[in-house]
Order: sequence, then C-alpha cells, then structure tokens
Amino acid sequence: MTGATDSDGDAADDVRRPSVATVARDRRVWLILAVVAGLLVCCCSAVVGTLIALSSGLLAA
Repeated sequence: MTGATDSDGDAADDVRRPSVATVARDRRVWLILAVVAGLLVCCCSAVVGTLIALSSGLLAA
C-alpha cells in the first residue's frame, strides 16, 4: 500500500497545516468563540434566573 498523496501526486506529508498561532490570529476563530461564550452566558443566566424565580415563588407560597 502506498502513502497518502494529494491531487498532484506528491506526498501529502509535504502539505503544511497552519500552526496554532496562525489559527489564533484568524478573526473568524475569535468571532466564533465570542458567539459561543455569549450563548453560554445567556443560557446559564436564564437557567439561574428561572431557578431563583421558582425557588422564591415556592418559598412565598
């Protein structure tokens, strides 16, 4: 069995993948992380707010 090749027939090992530093400089990565963090904060705060409302309602009744 032969090694993996790219479309030109060259060895796929010669293809460079971007380093972590290069990926971290990409603004799209930071945008995706910011959106995920925002959704996480919103969901967690909604859950905490609901729990507080339920617990205060149960204590007041």
